Amino acid sequence: MNKKIVTFGEIMLRLAAPGAERFLQSSRFEATFGGGEANVAIALASFGMTAVYVTALPEKNPIADAAIGQLRGLGVDTTHVIRGKGRMGIYYLEAGANQRPSRVVYDREASAIALAKPGDIDWHAAFAAAGWFHITGITPAISATAAELALEGMRAARKQGLAVSCDLNYRKNLWKWGKSAIGVMTEFAKLSDVIIANEEDVQMALGMGVSEGVNSGELDRRQYEKLTGEVLAAYANLRSVAITLRESKSASHNGWSACMNDRKQFMVSRHYEITNIVDRIGAGDSFAAGLIYGILVLPTPHDALEFAVAASCLKHSIPGDFSRSSVEEVNALLKGDGSGRVQR
Repeated sequence: MNKKIVTFGEIMLRLAAPGAERFLQSSRFEATFGGGEANVAIALASFGMTAVYVTALPEKNPIADAAIGQLRGLGVDTTHVIRGKGRMGIYYLEAGANQRPSRVVYDREASAIALAKPGDIDWHAAFAAAGWFHITGITPAISATAAELALEGMRAARKQGLAVSCDLNYRKNLWKWGKSAIGVMTEFAKLSDVIIANEEDVQMALGMGVSEGVNSGELDRRQYEKLTGEVLAAYANLRSVAITLRESKSASHNGWSACMNDRKQFMVSRHYEITNIVDRIGAGDSFAAGLIYGILVLPTPHDALEFAVAASCLKHSIPGDFSRSSVEEVNALLKGDGSGRVQR
């Protein structure tokens, strides 16, 4: 049996305008759930891994009950979810199309995880029989106490011998509680084995970046070899740095690939042209899950990188935050079956 993979963060109620409608263009929102670390846990469960999700949710709240029920239904262990004061976080999504970008509006103030504090979670119990801990830069952006709780979890994971991955996931609309993202996330980087990011994340969370802008639509891979090398040089504890490379030609058409530096070699994945994006929210989380799966299961780091990129490519075709692709479906894409023909 594989060792457990534990993720920690906030799951929210996701309220999305239908299709490509603007906010309240019609009188409906489509209600689902989502959140970076929950997305990773669900994707890992779909790959056959033992995934444990840790969070704080409001007590005596039927929406929170429904979120836990959905996580369990998708194969995620929720034994270590705590219930307490606060409310359920919400985010509103307006999907972009063509030249109109997507928009996200957060409503997370005073949520249960924003009010949670160090000592609230029994990390020793959560990490029993676990081999990996995954966290993101979203959680520490929510509140000072959430940041302290996340750091407590990372320190406990390292003490118990788990590998630690951190997706930097910079969210400018969340960093409002006082301390800068760089001031916090450099501490997270010091406690990580694997860093996952895009270029903006590295620039805004660690203060490093390439000279080319992230919105140019064209990416020079050579600059990323230099960037990943600089991150590894700054943090001797890191085993590897993976960066997703999104070439945003429009909201509906993106180029998608990634690179990784594991100190032994710099690798660049194959490139995918995604010309009819259904939902890009959660694609980065699918990449993180695919990379963790690949590092733990596949023969080489390059295999892990290719699996992660293929898994996240497929996520662009799935509505909602959650990836629902199997290992077999990812492998089919890796083998060249990207035609979209009906499988009979």
